[in-house]
Amino acid sequence: MNRFSNWMVLAAATLAPAASYAQISCTREGLRAATDLYIAAQTKGDISGLPLAKGLGYVENFKLMNIDDGLIKKPMKIDHQRSLLDTTTCQTYTEVIVTDKAAPYALGTRLRVDHGLIAEIEMLWTTTGYWLFNIDNYLQASSTEDWGPILPTKHDTYATLVSAANAYLDAFLEGKKDLVPWGNPCKRTEGGTPIPGDSCDAGVPSGVNIANRHFVVDETIGSVAAFCTFGAGSPAGGGSGAADIHLFRVESGKLRYVHTMTHLLQANGPGRGQAKGGPNQGKGATPGNQK
Repeated sequence: MNRFSNWMVLAAATLAPAASYAQISCTREGLRAATDLYIAAQTKGDISGLPLAKGLGYVENFKLMNIDDGLIKKPMKIDHQRSLLDTTTCQTYTEVIVTDKAAPYALGTRLRVDHGLIAEIEMLWTTTGYWLFNIDNYLQASSTEDWGPILPTKHDTYATLVSAANAYLDAFLEGKKDLVPWGNPCKRTEGGTPIPGDSCDAGVPSGVNIANRHFVVDETIGSVAAFCTFGAGSPAGGGSGAADIHLFRVESGKLRYVHTMTHLLQANGPGRGQAKGGPNQGKGATPGNQK
């Protein structure tokens, strides 16, 4: 092999990582590439393959932290995952289910892409001992529900999807359940525990301010993920202020599926027979790293 050939091989090896990073963009294909890299990183517990921007923001359960101390560094065997791709805001949301008996997890992870690099990673996680956590039921529900693409002629608009999510979350403060676009049937899974029946409106209390909302929206699959806090963390706001994600599937403007995960220890939750956010709601948990 001559010197020119050697140089070409070395150049190709040097440029390979950059080429893989270049595929990340705000298109559906580019955002899918970002989620694929995230899943690979979470599986290995190794973030070296992620194209991270300088000044990366890493958040777990609404707390800013060093990524090197994050759950993203824990290797996991992922049993099920689905992603929302938001080309309007250049974000993704990935729901991850890990059924490992020794360390089961439900994760919700948001990425924000900026000029081909991942600028933000936000994760919320729950595990054994957290609010209504049942990972086997979560896997059963999530893997059998239809979250597939919706015909383009039947896509709800970005605004419609956000409005449906807001109407559901707003009902917790004022009890205005009649303003929520309930579908029939509608299946709700909370912490992995399915709510019986074909309605999603059971156990929606009033007096709880679902605060600090930010959304990831995917019109192609009619879905919206809402990161929020269950209450404003003060007596006036109701609830505990616990970190929470509500994931919605909307079909023809109506709620079809609702998934929730809440970073709140069961022991700090409401009393028996009360909905989350009821008058005996605890202050929420800030446990140590569970890696």
